[in-house]
Amino acid sequence: MTGRVVIAIVLSALILCGCKPGIRGPLPICAGKGSVGESLLALESQSEKVVSLKATGSCRLEYYVEDKRKPEKEALNPVRLWMNPPSEMSLHGDVAFDPRGVVLGANTDEFWLAIKPKISSYWRARWSDGNNVQRLILNPKIVLEAVGIVAIRSDVDGRGDWSLSNEGPFDILTRRDDAGAMTKRIYVCSCDYLVRKIEYFDEFGQVAVVAELEDYEDVVEGFKVPKYIKVVKRGLGGRDDSVRIKLKSVKPMSFNQRQLEALFQARPGRYKHVYEIVDGEWVEQPQ
Repeated sequence: MTGRVVIAIVLSALILCGCKPGIRGPLPICAGKGSVGESLLALESQSEKVVSLKATGSCRLEYYVEDKRKPEKEALNPVRLWMNPPSEMSLHGDVAFDPRGVVLGANTDEFWLAIKPKISSYWRARWSDGNNVQRLILNPKIVLEAVGIVAIRSDVDGRGDWSLSNEGPFDILTRRDDAGAMTKRIYVCSCDYLVRKIEYFDEFGQVAVVAELEDYEDVVEGFKVPKYIKVVKRGLGGRDDSVRIKLKSVKPMSFNQRQLEALFQARPGRYKHVYEIVDGEWVEQPQ
């Protein structure tokens, strides 16, 4: 299995868990916001109430490997997630009784992925690597957005590249790049103004990744977290990779300096193979 395939698989695995919540009735329909600026400011107001947190739960992954006809199915249980907004996160998944069998992390400058039990490999890249990182699609930024830190800060004045429409129970915010191509679409319930779905588009204008968010619960007053998150990466011929995360416990947490360094700094020392991006490709680094 190539390094790129492993990365795509495990980045998917680290985001989703658990069983789908029970079937619910249709969402109520309320009057939506009157303008792009009003909608963005409402989301911005919520993101300002985000607090640092610790969560526990479980994960279930389904993914295709090369030419296999049926998806592989794996579970990470338990999963522990720490977030220190706006950019720091760390997720540890238990594999074969190793509580750090899989690790996904990020800070302001970089992100990393580590797998210990079988291949003892560590991938590390800077966000400034641009498309070479973003093409992985399932990355820590999606996790941060799913838990409530939607990337809208640069456009809260209502200008920029956002547009607003309304469909049934949703206000729909659509963002376009400088060439006019859609890059992201956010579905917000018009009644409680909580995000229920985020679509991410590829360079061809097609939906590449969909994140669905349900079962919101208060962490602190004014800040709710979805306890069920499903992320689907679209594949050819319906061969979609999916990950489900079911959070069982979500609590606010204050991090001391030691915890900040332990959780939100890259630490490749315990792995046999370390990879970094060189000229757009993952290249193993000498130890």
